[in-house]
Order: sequence, then C-alpha cells, then structure tokens
Amino acid sequence: MPESRIYMDWNATAPLLPEARDAFLSALGAVGNPSSVHGEGREVRGLIESARRDVAALCGAQASSVIFTSGATEAANMVLTPDFRMGRTPLKLGKLYVSAIEHPAVREGGRFARENVCEVPVTGDGVVDCAALESLLSAHDRQTGLPIVAGGV
Repeated sequence: MPESRIYMDWNATAPLLPEARDAFLSALGAVGNPSSVHGEGREVRGLIESARRDVAALCGAQASSVIFTSGATEAANMVLTPDFRMGRTPLKLGKLYVSAIEHPAVREGGRFARENVCEVPVTGDGVVDCAALESLLSAHDRQTGLPIVAGGV
C-alpha cells in the first residue's frame, strides 16, 4: 500500500497554480519603479493594478480594497489590531481567535495583547474543531469588544 501524505507546511510556502507561476515569471521581466512617471514605471504600475483587479474579482471585492504586502507578518500586523476601523467607524475588537496550527504571525496576534489571543483546537486532520470554536465564541464577553476570528478557522 503506497504511503499517503498530506502537505500541511503552508507557513513558508504553498503550491502555486500553473497560471500564478506563469504570471509571476512574466512579471519578473518587468523593470521599473511603479511609483515613477517614466514609461517603465507606468508599465509596472499597470501590471500591479491588473493583478489588483484580478484578485478583487476572485473574491468579489472592489480593486481599491485589495492591498498587497510583502508577506504574512506584515499583513497580520496591519490587520490584526483591536483598533480596527470600518471606514470611519471604529470597531472595538476584544479577543482574537486563531487555529492552533495557524501561521505564527497570526497566532501571535499582531497588535492584540497575548492574553486576548485565544487558540482554537484542531482535529487530527488539521481542521478547526467547529464545536470548540462555537463554544469559545458563545462564551465571549462582548463587553470587552467584538470577537475576531482570523486565519484558516
């Protein structure tokens, strides 16, 4: 019987779709600062804005809502904050819930204090234990702020 494996090390890398790999390799040939007004800069800015529109279309969002970051840590630190805003309206977030196998940048909670980050257990298959998450959210004290569930939970 052949050994079967499940790849679960998505912390550092994830398999690319062939289309994503092709787009990445194509973009590597472009030279220019996307903030510059010269032709090369405008060309690179066009590639970025095209990618932004493509990502937005994949998730039904406005292109202006798509922000590219250099990696997971930067993204987590930007988004995982108890002082989140929805437009101009501040939202008070009291506790961050993350899966036990989430990327360390997410598990650390960005700008949430360590005591306000709650780990959600996973099953032996690496899937979030939905009953445990439901129980944690049911017990959440909304007086401290809204709960936020992040990552692959």
